[in-house]
Amino acid sequence: MKKYKVLVALSIMLATLANAQWLETTVAVGSNPFALCWNSTNNKVYCANWGSDNVTVIDGATNSVDTTIAVGIEPHDLCWNSTNNKIYCANCGSNNIMIIDGATNSVDTTIAVGNEPWVLCWNSTNNKIYCANNDGDNVTVIDGATDSVITTVAVGSNPRALCWNSISNKVYCLNEQSDNVTIIDGVSNSIDTTVAVGSYPWTLCWNSTSNKVYCSNYISSNVTVIDCATDSVIATVAVGGFPMGLCWNSTNNKVYCANYLSNDVTVINGATDSVDTTVVVGSDPFALLWNLNNNKVYCASWGSDDVTIIDGVTDSVITTVAVENDPCDFCWNSVQNRTYVANFNSSSVSVIRDTLLGVEEQLTFNIQRPTVKIYPNPFHDEVHISFGIGYGTESVELSIYNAAGRLVESFRITPDALRTTLFWDGTDHANRQLPSGVYFVILHTRDCIITEKLLLIR
Repeated sequence: MKKYKVLVALSIMLATLANAQWLETTVAVGSNPFALCWNSTNNKVYCANWGSDNVTVIDGATNSVDTTIAVGIEPHDLCWNSTNNKIYCANCGSNNIMIIDGATNSVDTTIAVGNEPWVLCWNSTNNKIYCANNDGDNVTVIDGATDSVITTVAVGSNPRALCWNSISNKVYCLNEQSDNVTIIDGVSNSIDTTVAVGSYPWTLCWNSTSNKVYCSNYISSNVTVIDCATDSVIATVAVGGFPMGLCWNSTNNKVYCANYLSNDVTVINGATDSVDTTVVVGSDPFALLWNLNNNKVYCASWGSDDVTIIDGVTDSVITTVAVENDPCDFCWNSVQNRTYVANFNSSSVSVIRDTLLGVEEQLTFNIQRPTVKIYPNPFHDEVHISFGIGYGTESVELSIYNAAGRLVESFRITPDALRTTLFWDGTDHANRQLPSGVYFVILHTRDCIITEKLLLIR
Protein backbone atom coordinates (compact mmCIF):
# COMPACT_ATOMS: atom_id res chain seq x y z
CA MET A 1 0.00 0.00 0.00
CA LYS A 2 2.83 2.42 0.86
CA LYS A 3 4.55 1.67 -2.45
CA TYR A 4 1.29 2.34 -4.30
CA LYS A 5 0.82 5.68 -2.54
CA VAL A 6 4.39 6.73 -3.34
CA LEU A 7 3.91 5.90 -7.03
CA VAL A 8 0.62 7.82 -7.16
CA ALA A 9 2.23 10.83 -5.47
CA LEU A 10 5.18 10.66 -7.86
CA SER A 11 2.84 10.51 -10.87
CA ILE A 12 0.92 13.56 -9.64
CA MET A 13 4.16 15.46 -9.01
CA LEU A 14 5.49 14.67 -12.49
CA ALA A 15 2.20 15.63 -14.14
CA THR A 16 2.26 18.96 -12.29
CA LEU A 17 5.90 19.60 -13.17
CA ALA A 18 5.31 18.73 -16.83
CA ASN A 19 2.83 21.59 -17.14
CA ALA A 20 4.66 24.12 -14.96
CA GLN A 21 5.69 27.38 -16.62
CA TRP A 22 7.16 30.38 -14.87
CA LEU A 23 8.89 33.68 -15.50
CA GLU A 24 12.56 32.84 -15.06
CA THR A 25 13.99 36.33 -15.53
CA THR A 26 13.63 39.63 -17.36
CA VAL A 27 16.50 40.94 -19.49
CA ALA A 28 16.94 44.69 -20.07
CA VAL A 29 17.49 45.48 -23.76
CA GLY A 30 17.23 48.58 -25.98
CA SER A 31 14.19 50.77 -26.59
CA ASN A 32 11.04 49.25 -28.11
CA PRO A 33 12.19 45.67 -28.78
CA PHE A 34 10.14 44.39 -31.70
CA ALA A 35 11.70 41.26 -33.22
CA LEU A 36 13.54 38.20 -31.88
CA CYS A 37 15.41 35.26 -33.37
CA TRP A 38 17.43 32.39 -31.92
CA ASN A 39 20.76 31.16 -33.29
CA SER A 40 21.05 27.46 -32.46
CA THR A 41 24.71 27.26 -33.54
CA ASN A 42 25.95 29.53 -30.75
CA ASN A 43 22.83 29.45 -28.53
CA LYS A 44 22.27 33.21 -28.68
CA VAL A 45 19.06 35.23 -28.84
CA TYR A 46 19.04 38.38 -30.97
CA CYS A 47 16.64 41.22 -30.16
CA ALA A 48 16.01 44.08 -32.62
CA ASN A 49 15.29 47.31 -30.73
CA TRP A 50 13.18 49.54 -32.96
CA GLY A 51 13.53 52.67 -30.80
CA SER A 52 17.28 52.60 -30.11
CA ASP A 53 18.57 51.38 -33.49
CA ASN A 54 20.48 48.41 -32.16
CA VAL A 55 20.39 44.65 -31.60
CA THR A 56 20.90 43.11 -28.17
CA VAL A 57 22.63 39.71 -28.07
CA ILE A 58 21.54 37.49 -25.15
CA ASP A 59 23.41 34.36 -24.08
CA GLY A 60 20.94 31.48 -24.30
CA ALA A 61 22.57 29.56 -21.46
CA THR A 62 22.93 32.35 -18.87
CA ASN A 63 20.31 34.91 -20.03
CA SER A 64 22.95 37.63 -19.70
CA VAL A 65 23.58 40.29 -22.35
CA ASP A 66 26.70 39.48 -24.38
CA THR A 67 26.83 42.66 -26.42
CA THR A 68 24.80 45.35 -28.17
CA ILE A 69 25.28 45.92 -31.90
CA ALA A 70 24.54 49.27 -33.56
CA VAL A 71 22.47 48.77 -36.71
CA GLY A 72 20.37 50.99 -38.99
CA ILE A 73 17.35 53.15 -38.23
CA GLU A 74 14.28 51.38 -36.78
CA PRO A 75 15.25 47.69 -37.04
CA HIS A 76 12.01 45.84 -37.67
CA ASP A 77 12.77 42.18 -38.36
CA LEU A 78 15.48 39.53 -38.02
CA CYS A 79 16.21 36.19 -39.63
CA TRP A 80 19.03 33.69 -39.14
CA ASN A 81 20.83 31.90 -41.97
CA SER A 82 22.09 28.62 -40.49
CA THR A 83 24.20 27.80 -43.56
CA ASN A 84 26.48 30.81 -43.04
CA ASN A 85 25.66 31.51 -39.38
CA LYS A 86 24.61 35.07 -40.13
CA ILE A 87 21.76 37.20 -38.81
CA TYR A 88 19.99 39.57 -41.20
CA CYS A 89 18.48 42.74 -39.72
CA ALA A 90 15.94 44.76 -41.74
CA ASN A 91 16.11 48.48 -40.90
CA CYS A 92 12.86 50.05 -42.08
CA GLY A 93 14.00 53.63 -41.37
CA SER A 94 17.26 53.47 -43.33
CA ASN A 95 16.15 51.21 -46.21
CA ASN A 96 18.88 48.64 -45.73
CA ILE A 97 19.78 45.28 -44.24
CA MET A 98 22.72 44.83 -41.91
CA ILE A 99 24.31 41.38 -41.80
CA ILE A 100 25.70 40.24 -38.46
CA ASP A 101 28.31 37.50 -38.22
CA GLY A 102 26.96 34.92 -35.77
CA ALA A 103 30.45 33.90 -34.63
CA THR A 104 31.80 37.38 -33.82
CA ASN A 105 28.52 39.31 -33.37
CA SER A 106 29.91 42.11 -35.52
CA VAL A 107 28.39 43.67 -38.65
CA ASP A 108 29.81 42.10 -41.81
CA THR A 109 28.17 44.29 -44.42
CA THR A 110 25.20 46.51 -45.23
CA ILE A 111 22.92 45.98 -48.24
CA ALA A 112 20.68 48.67 -49.71
CA VAL A 113 17.15 47.38 -50.38
CA GLY A 114 13.76 48.96 -51.16
CA ASN A 115 11.76 51.52 -49.21
CA GLU A 116 10.85 50.52 -45.65
CA PRO A 117 12.10 46.92 -45.42
CA TRP A 118 9.53 45.27 -43.20
CA VAL A 119 9.96 41.52 -42.94
CA LEU A 120 12.45 38.79 -43.90
CA CYS A 121 12.49 35.08 -44.67
CA TRP A 122 15.20 32.59 -45.62
CA ASN A 123 15.05 29.96 -48.37
CA SER A 124 17.41 27.21 -47.21
CA THR A 125 17.20 25.23 -50.46
CA ASN A 126 18.72 28.02 -52.57
CA ASN A 127 20.28 29.98 -49.69
CA LYS A 128 18.41 33.18 -50.49
CA ILE A 129 17.02 35.85 -48.20
CA TYR A 130 13.80 37.63 -49.16
CA CYS A 131 13.02 41.13 -47.89
CA ALA A 132 9.52 42.60 -48.29
CA ASN A 133 9.73 46.38 -48.66
CA ASN A 134 6.49 47.82 -47.30
CA ASP A 135 6.66 51.25 -48.92
CA GLY A 136 8.38 50.04 -52.09
CA ASP A 137 5.78 47.42 -53.07
CA ASN A 138 8.52 44.95 -53.91
CA VAL A 139 10.66 42.11 -52.57
CA THR A 140 14.46 42.21 -52.62
CA VAL A 141 16.12 38.82 -53.20
CA ILE A 142 19.59 38.42 -51.65
CA ASP A 143 22.15 35.69 -52.34
CA GLY A 144 23.02 34.17 -48.96
CA ALA A 145 26.48 33.08 -50.13
CA THR A 146 27.68 36.45 -51.43
CA ASP A 147 25.29 38.77 -49.54
CA SER A 148 24.57 40.63 -52.75
CA VAL A 149 21.22 41.56 -54.31
CA ILE A 150 20.13 39.13 -57.03
CA THR A 151 16.97 40.91 -58.13
CA THR A 152 13.95 42.91 -57.02
CA VAL A 153 10.46 41.49 -57.58
CA ALA A 154 7.48 43.84 -57.94
CA VAL A 155 4.53 42.62 -55.84
CA GLY A 156 1.29 44.16 -54.51
CA SER A 157 0.73 47.18 -52.27
CA ASN A 158 2.39 47.19 -48.85
CA PRO A 159 3.97 43.72 -48.64
CA ARG A 160 4.08 42.90 -44.92
CA ALA A 161 4.51 39.15 -44.44
CA LEU A 162 6.50 36.35 -46.05
CA CYS A 163 6.67 32.59 -45.72
CA TRP A 164 8.67 29.96 -47.59
CA ASN A 165 7.26 26.61 -48.72
CA SER A 166 10.12 24.09 -48.86
CA ILE A 167 8.05 21.45 -50.68
CA SER A 168 7.39 23.56 -53.78
CA ASN A 169 10.27 26.00 -53.14
CA LYS A 170 8.04 29.04 -53.37
CA VAL A 171 7.84 32.24 -51.34
CA TYR A 172 4.42 33.62 -50.42
CA CYS A 173 4.22 37.40 -50.02
CA LEU A 174 1.22 39.02 -48.32
CA ASN A 175 0.22 42.44 -49.68
CA GLU A 176 -1.86 44.27 -47.08
CA GLN A 177 -3.34 47.08 -49.17
CA SER A 178 -4.10 45.03 -52.29
CA ASP A 179 -5.75 42.12 -50.43
CA ASN A 180 -3.73 39.42 -52.13
CA VAL A 181 -0.73 37.11 -51.89
CA THR A 182 2.01 37.07 -54.52
CA ILE A 183 3.70 33.69 -55.07
CA ILE A 184 7.37 33.82 -56.10
CA ASP A 185 9.28 30.87 -57.58
CA GLY A 186 12.29 30.12 -55.36
CA VAL A 187 14.52 29.12 -58.28
CA SER A 188 13.74 31.70 -60.98
CA ASN A 189 12.60 34.54 -58.66
CA SER A 190 9.71 35.14 -61.05
CA ILE A 191 6.06 35.49 -60.05
CA ASP A 192 4.05 32.30 -60.48
CA THR A 193 0.66 33.81 -59.67
CA THR A 194 -1.26 36.16 -57.39
CA VAL A 195 -4.06 34.90 -55.14
CA ALA A 196 -6.89 37.12 -53.86
CA VAL A 197 -7.51 36.76 -50.11
CA GLY A 198 -9.65 38.58 -47.53
CA SER A 199 -9.73 42.23 -46.55
CA TYR A 200 -6.46 43.59 -45.12
CA PRO A 201 -4.37 40.44 -44.72
CA TRP A 202 -2.00 40.50 -41.75
CA THR A 203 0.23 37.41 -41.57
CA LEU A 204 0.95 33.97 -43.05
CA CYS A 205 1.88 30.50 -41.88
CA TRP A 206 2.63 27.29 -43.77
CA ASN A 207 1.28 23.86 -42.87
CA SER A 208 3.77 21.36 -44.32
CA THR A 209 1.66 18.29 -43.44
CA SER A 210 -1.27 19.40 -45.60
CA ASN A 211 0.87 21.71 -47.78
CA LYS A 212 -1.34 24.74 -47.24
CA VAL A 213 -0.68 28.41 -46.51
CA TYR A 214 -2.97 30.20 -44.06
CA CYS A 215 -3.54 33.97 -44.31
CA SER A 216 -5.23 35.97 -41.53
CA ASN A 217 -7.37 38.90 -42.74
CA TYR A 218 -8.01 41.43 -39.99
CA ILE A 219 -10.83 43.52 -41.50
CA SER A 220 -12.86 40.59 -42.86
CA SER A 221 -12.23 38.56 -39.66
CA ASN A 222 -11.36 35.36 -41.44
CA VAL A 223 -8.49 33.13 -42.53
CA THR A 224 -7.92 32.29 -46.19
CA VAL A 225 -6.57 28.78 -46.88
CA ILE A 226 -4.41 28.35 -49.99
CA ASP A 227 -3.70 24.91 -51.45
CA CYS A 228 0.01 25.02 -52.32
CA ALA A 229 -0.26 22.25 -54.91
CA THR A 230 -2.55 24.41 -57.07
CA ASP A 231 -1.94 27.83 -55.47
CA SER A 232 -5.69 28.35 -55.28
CA VAL A 233 -8.01 29.23 -52.40
CA ILE A 234 -9.75 26.14 -51.03
CA ALA A 235 -11.44 27.56 -47.92
CA THR A 236 -12.22 30.71 -45.97
CA VAL A 237 -12.55 30.17 -42.22
CA ALA A 238 -14.51 32.64 -40.08
CA VAL A 239 -12.61 33.46 -36.88
CA GLY A 240 -12.78 36.13 -34.17
CA GLY A 241 -12.46 39.88 -34.46
CA PHE A 242 -9.33 41.35 -36.06
CA PRO A 243 -7.26 38.16 -36.51
CA MET A 244 -3.53 38.78 -36.36
CA GLY A 245 -0.94 36.19 -35.32
CA LEU A 246 -0.89 32.63 -36.71
CA CYS A 247 1.12 29.54 -35.84
CA TRP A 248 0.98 25.88 -36.85
CA ASN A 249 1.20 22.87 -34.52
CA SER A 250 2.76 20.07 -36.57
CA THR A 251 2.23 17.39 -33.92
CA ASN A 252 -1.56 17.68 -34.01
CA ASN A 253 -1.88 19.47 -37.38
CA LYS A 254 -3.70 22.50 -36.01
CA VAL A 255 -3.48 26.18 -36.91
CA TYR A 256 -3.90 28.76 -34.14
CA CYS A 257 -5.20 32.27 -34.90
CA ALA A 258 -4.95 35.13 -32.36
CA ASN A 259 -7.98 37.45 -32.57
CA TYR A 260 -7.01 40.91 -31.32
CA LEU A 261 -10.49 42.38 -30.78
CA SER A 262 -12.32 39.33 -29.42
CA ASN A 263 -9.56 38.33 -26.97
CA ASP A 264 -9.43 34.71 -28.02
CA VAL A 265 -7.59 32.17 -30.16
CA THR A 266 -9.37 30.17 -32.86
CA VAL A 267 -8.10 26.61 -33.32
CA ILE A 268 -8.41 25.38 -36.92
CA ASN A 269 -8.13 21.71 -37.88
CA GLY A 270 -5.30 21.49 -40.43
CA ALA A 271 -6.86 18.54 -42.26
CA THR A 272 -10.46 19.75 -42.60
CA ASP A 273 -9.98 23.54 -42.24
CA SER A 274 -12.89 23.64 -39.82
CA VAL A 275 -12.83 25.32 -36.41
CA ASP A 276 -12.12 22.86 -33.59
CA THR A 277 -12.62 25.30 -30.72
CA THR A 278 -12.04 28.83 -29.46
CA VAL A 279 -9.79 29.54 -26.47
CA VAL A 280 -10.26 32.65 -24.31
CA VAL A 281 -6.94 34.43 -23.65
CA GLY A 282 -5.80 37.87 -22.45
CA SER A 283 -6.59 41.31 -23.87
CA ASP A 284 -5.51 42.13 -27.42
CA PRO A 285 -3.74 38.86 -28.35
CA PHE A 286 -1.05 39.76 -30.86
CA ALA A 287 1.54 37.03 -31.44
CA LEU A 288 1.73 33.23 -31.23
CA LEU A 289 4.45 30.61 -30.95
CA TRP A 290 4.34 26.81 -30.90
CA ASN A 291 6.89 24.88 -28.81
CA LEU A 292 7.49 21.53 -30.51
CA ASN A 293 9.30 20.13 -27.47
CA ASN A 294 6.34 20.32 -25.09
CA ASN A 295 3.50 20.75 -27.63
CA LYS A 296 2.29 24.02 -26.14
CA VAL A 297 1.13 27.22 -27.80
CA TYR A 298 2.16 30.59 -26.36
CA CYS A 299 -0.07 33.64 -26.94
CA ALA A 300 1.24 37.16 -26.22
CA SER A 301 -1.55 39.57 -25.25
CA TRP A 302 -0.54 43.18 -25.92
CA GLY A 303 -3.29 44.74 -23.79
CA SER A 304 -3.05 42.61 -20.63
CA ASP A 305 0.76 42.24 -20.63
CA ASP A 306 0.76 38.49 -20.29
CA VAL A 307 1.34 35.21 -22.10
CA THR A 308 -1.36 32.53 -22.16
CA ILE A 309 -0.02 28.98 -22.49
CA ILE A 310 -2.31 26.50 -24.26
CA ASP A 311 -2.00 22.70 -24.23
CA GLY A 312 -1.52 21.55 -27.84
CA VAL A 313 -3.45 18.31 -27.27
CA THR A 314 -6.50 19.48 -25.31
CA ASP A 315 -6.49 23.15 -26.43
CA SER A 316 -7.16 24.17 -22.84
CA VAL A 317 -5.34 26.94 -21.00
CA ILE A 318 -2.56 25.62 -18.77
CA THR A 319 -1.57 28.92 -17.18
CA THR A 320 -1.04 32.63 -17.78
CA VAL A 321 2.36 34.22 -17.14
CA ALA A 322 2.58 37.95 -16.44
CA VAL A 323 5.28 39.71 -18.47
CA GLU A 324 5.99 43.42 -19.06
CA ASN A 325 4.34 46.09 -21.21
CA ASP A 326 3.03 45.21 -24.68
CA PRO A 327 4.48 41.78 -25.53
CA CYS A 328 4.78 41.61 -29.31
CA ASP A 329 7.13 38.83 -30.48
CA PHE A 330 8.50 35.43 -29.51
CA CYS A 331 11.39 33.13 -30.13
CA TRP A 332 12.10 29.69 -28.70
CA ASN A 333 15.42 28.33 -27.44
CA SER A 334 15.09 24.56 -27.78
CA VAL A 335 18.38 23.80 -25.98
CA GLN A 336 17.18 25.21 -22.65
CA ASN A 337 13.48 24.98 -23.58
CA ARG A 338 13.03 28.69 -22.91
CA THR A 339 10.58 31.05 -24.57
CA TYR A 340 11.67 34.67 -25.05
CA VAL A 341 9.09 37.47 -25.22
CA ALA A 342 9.85 40.99 -26.50
CA ASN A 343 8.02 43.67 -24.47
CA PHE A 344 7.73 46.67 -26.79
CA ASN A 345 7.07 49.42 -24.25
CA SER A 346 9.20 48.10 -21.39
CA SER A 347 12.55 47.81 -23.20
CA SER A 348 12.86 44.26 -21.94
CA VAL A 349 12.71 40.59 -22.87
CA SER A 350 10.87 38.19 -20.57
CA VAL A 351 12.19 34.62 -20.32
CA ILE A 352 9.62 31.90 -19.65
CA ARG A 353 10.98 28.56 -18.48
CA ASP A 354 9.37 25.18 -18.96
CA THR A 355 10.09 22.44 -16.43
CA LEU A 356 10.28 19.76 -19.12
CA LEU A 357 14.03 20.26 -19.58
CA GLY A 358 14.65 20.76 -15.87
CA VAL A 359 12.89 17.52 -14.97
CA GLU A 360 14.98 15.60 -17.50
CA GLU A 361 18.18 17.22 -16.24
CA GLN A 362 17.62 16.87 -12.51
CA LEU A 363 15.49 13.77 -11.93
CA THR A 364 16.39 10.20 -12.79
CA PHE A 365 14.01 7.33 -12.15
CA ASN A 366 14.27 3.64 -12.76
CA ILE A 367 11.45 3.76 -15.32
CA GLN A 368 11.65 2.01 -18.67
CA ARG A 369 11.33 4.72 -21.32
CA PRO A 370 12.48 5.21 -24.90
CA THR A 371 16.08 6.15 -25.62
CA VAL A 372 17.56 7.71 -28.76
CA LYS A 373 21.16 7.42 -29.97
CA ILE A 374 22.50 9.28 -33.01
CA TYR A 375 25.79 8.54 -34.73
CA PRO A 376 27.84 9.99 -36.21
CA ASN A 377 26.93 13.43 -34.91
CA PRO A 378 27.85 15.75 -36.65
CA PHE A 379 27.25 13.86 -39.92
CA HIS A 380 27.88 14.49 -43.60
CA ASP A 381 26.20 11.91 -45.85
CA GLU A 382 24.22 9.57 -43.62
CA VAL A 383 23.29 9.32 -39.95
CA HIS A 384 22.15 6.30 -37.93
CA ILE A 385 19.22 7.00 -35.60
CA SER A 386 18.84 4.16 -33.13
CA PHE A 387 16.08 4.06 -30.53
CA GLY A 388 14.99 1.64 -27.84
CA ILE A 389 11.25 1.72 -27.34
CA GLY A 390 10.61 -0.66 -24.45
CA TYR A 391 7.94 -3.30 -24.08
CA GLY A 392 4.35 -2.62 -25.06
CA THR A 393 4.98 0.17 -27.56
CA GLU A 394 2.74 -0.38 -30.56
CA SER A 395 4.14 2.29 -32.87
CA VAL A 396 6.33 5.37 -32.81
CA GLU A 397 6.70 8.48 -34.92
CA LEU A 398 10.12 9.97 -35.53
CA SER A 399 10.15 13.54 -36.86
CA ILE A 400 13.03 15.77 -37.95
CA TYR A 401 12.74 19.56 -37.71
CA ASN A 402 15.08 22.31 -38.82
CA ALA A 403 16.26 25.09 -36.50
CA ALA A 404 13.28 27.27 -37.47
CA GLY A 405 10.88 24.60 -36.17
CA ARG A 406 9.78 23.45 -39.63
CA LEU A 407 9.12 19.74 -40.17
CA VAL A 408 11.46 18.43 -42.89
CA GLU A 409 11.06 14.65 -42.62
CA SER A 410 9.06 12.11 -40.62
CA PHE A 411 8.88 8.34 -40.22
CA ARG A 412 6.00 6.24 -38.89
CA ILE A 413 7.39 2.97 -37.55
CA THR A 414 5.88 -0.18 -36.11
CA PRO A 415 8.85 -1.67 -34.26
CA ASP A 416 9.39 -5.41 -34.24
CA ALA A 417 12.23 -5.36 -31.72
CA LEU A 418 13.23 -3.51 -28.58
CA ARG A 419 15.77 -1.48 -30.55
CA THR A 420 15.22 -0.14 -34.05
CA THR A 421 17.71 1.69 -36.29
CA LEU A 422 16.91 3.82 -39.30
CA PHE A 423 19.18 5.75 -41.64
CA TRP A 424 18.65 9.34 -42.76
CA ASP A 425 20.54 10.86 -45.68
CA GLY A 426 19.88 14.54 -44.93
CA THR A 427 17.04 15.01 -47.43
CA ASP A 428 13.49 16.25 -46.86
CA HIS A 429 10.19 14.51 -47.61
CA ALA A 430 10.51 15.55 -51.28
CA ASN A 431 13.99 13.96 -51.44
CA ARG A 432 15.71 17.36 -51.68
CA GLN A 433 19.12 17.77 -50.08
CA LEU A 434 18.95 19.92 -46.95
CA PRO A 435 21.58 22.54 -46.09
CA SER A 436 24.13 22.44 -43.30
CA GLY A 437 22.73 23.36 -39.92
CA VAL A 438 21.19 22.20 -36.68
CA TYR A 439 18.24 19.79 -36.80
CA PHE A 440 16.12 18.24 -34.07
CA VAL A 441 15.12 14.58 -33.95
CA ILE A 442 11.82 14.13 -32.09
CA LEU A 443 10.70 10.64 -31.08
CA HIS A 444 6.96 10.46 -30.28
CA THR A 445 5.50 7.47 -28.48
CA ARG A 446 2.14 7.10 -26.80
CA ASP A 447 3.66 8.02 -23.43
CA CYS A 448 6.42 10.54 -24.02
CA ILE A 449 8.45 12.74 -26.38
CA ILE A 450 12.26 12.55 -26.66
CA THR A 451 14.28 15.32 -28.36
CA GLU A 452 17.86 15.07 -29.62
CA LYS A 453 20.00 17.66 -31.41
CA LEU A 454 21.69 16.76 -34.72
CA LEU A 455 24.28 18.70 -36.75
CA LEU A 456 24.48 18.32 -40.55
CA ILE A 457 27.72 19.49 -42.20
CA ARG A 458 27.88 19.55 -46.00
